[in-house]
Amino acid sequence: MATSNIEIAQLAELRPITRIAERLGIPDEELEPYGRYKAKVSLRHLRTLREKPRGRLVLMTAVSPTPAGEGKTTTTVGLGDALSRIGERAMICLREPALGPVFGMKGGAAGGGYAQVVPMEDINLHFTGDFSAIAIATNLLAALIDNHVHHGNALGIDMRRVTWRRVLDVNDRALRDAVIGLGGPSNGYPREDGFDIVVASEVMAIFCLATDLADLKERLGEIVVAYRRDRTPIRARDLQAHGAMAAILRDALAPNLVQTLEHTPAFVHGGPFANIAHGCNSYLATDSALRMADYVVTEAGFGADLGAEKFVDILCRTTGLRPDVAVVVATVRAMKYHGGVEVADLALPDVAALERGTSNLIRHLKTLRETWGIPTVVAINHRAEDTDAETAALVAAAQSVGVTAVVAKHFAEGGAGAEDLAREVVRLCDERAAETGDEASALRFTYSDDATLWRKMSAIATRIYGASEITASTAVRAQITRLQDEGYGGYPVCVAKTQYSFSTDPKLRGAPTGHVVDIREVRLAAGARFVVMICGDIMTMPGLPAVPAANSIDVDDQGRIVGLF
Repeated sequence: MATSNIEIAQLAELRPITRIAERLGIPDEELEPYGRYKAKVSLRHLRTLREKPRGRLVLMTAVSPTPAGEGKTTTTVGLGDALSRIGERAMICLREPALGPVFGMKGGAAGGGYAQVVPMEDINLHFTGDFSAIAIATNLLAALIDNHVHHGNALGIDMRRVTWRRVLDVNDRALRDAVIGLGGPSNGYPREDGFDIVVASEVMAIFCLATDLADLKERLGEIVVAYRRDRTPIRARDLQAHGAMAAILRDALAPNLVQTLEHTPAFVHGGPFANIAHGCNSYLATDSALRMADYVVTEAGFGADLGAEKFVDILCRTTGLRPDVAVVVATVRAMKYHGGVEVADLALPDVAALERGTSNLIRHLKTLRETWGIPTVVAINHRAEDTDAETAALVAAAQSVGVTAVVAKHFAEGGAGAEDLAREVVRLCDERAAETGDEASALRFTYSDDATLWRKMSAIATRIYGASEITASTAVRAQITRLQDEGYGGYPVCVAKTQYSFSTDPKLRGAPTGHVVDIREVRLAAGARFVVMICGDIMTMPGLPAVPAANSIDVDDQGRIVGLF
């Protein structure tokens, strides 16, 4: 009997990807297969879908993450399968796993138990090469910058003001800050540089926000890579780099089609982190799925204060997507952790601690419903050790703010274990449609487009995080003012901060209030068309833990992957 996620996935009977595509009306000639069980859907076919009406969009989010794990991806898959089981035409949209966390702390990100997307090993390891293409495009631009300077610097790049960084899809703290160009004149000009992880790169954000190939190329050209001595910007198009970058990304831009263990179609495409980037899968995948299915479940990374906030204030604001309902994943263990219980003791019943910890859930629920106006349901991701008293207390906490909580057992039972959740999602969607017509009512944003960058950041911190104020050094304040004066004030703000707390201190559990959010650094992402505010101690190049997940991953003599999640 299978005992691990990878064993369950390896024992699954997959259907040829052509059969999955057939259910969606995708002709064989519009598929670009990568083996028998995964394929890219051509951009040509996606263009034919644009006049079709969109289905209903379900946003999967969660409470603030804990070391115990909440299972948001698993719940996304389970809900998609459950919607299919109750007779709805459903798809799911997920981000691609990054190799940093696969080899670092998580060991895999394709769901779990009997709610997974497959082929699991392929999805977690390289998949169709999208991240490699994004890394190559990013690093090509970096190489062209230094090459331009080496050959005379006709654009007048100020080497002290090169802002473009190289990337790698592995956690490597030693590369956060580096000096390049050593070894004499033939190796270029020495300067400080550094690496980010691929999922934090602007190219990744552009890739996931682009509406088509032309938009991708336009956005790549807008990237600001450096400044002259007079502080005028130098863009990727000034280096004639955006054409080659778009060429590298052309094939990657087509969404990847796979399936769940129960053969529900799934797009797995793009993968920005939600704690240091905007945390949503590609717009192309989500929009295309909505043209092919009646219900699409998409996941925004980490808690609602990060992934869902960016989904609303960046993705929805700029693309017109609108969620019909939100699902907030919570677990008994997570609530006890936010109530002060340490990881080693989470299996012990503790209703009092759970009730304290539900303050975290309640704040997320209020944000979704009162700030953004999204109908919401809580999915209690069930574990075998959960007691009836603890589950009842969690249900009561959600009900105290007018939200239904549904116990879901998809990890152990697959889609059958989430049918009650699926019915509640359909009910909420029907209820909203009856109130507002076929289209979801106008979504409310955290801040207005015409607010200054400082006020946008302040609104996020005070309205979503419960902070009393935001602060920044004189230099950072001056940089924000410059960006405002240079015409970037209309951009949304993308906050980079710890995912473990509403605050910038990962040790502050529950729902802290009155804390101060300090902006440590500001980065312009002109191609992605947002401004990144880096807060607290968050790093855009993570490090590996003391015992990396990579230590357990292996391949046996038959070529079978073992030890992956």
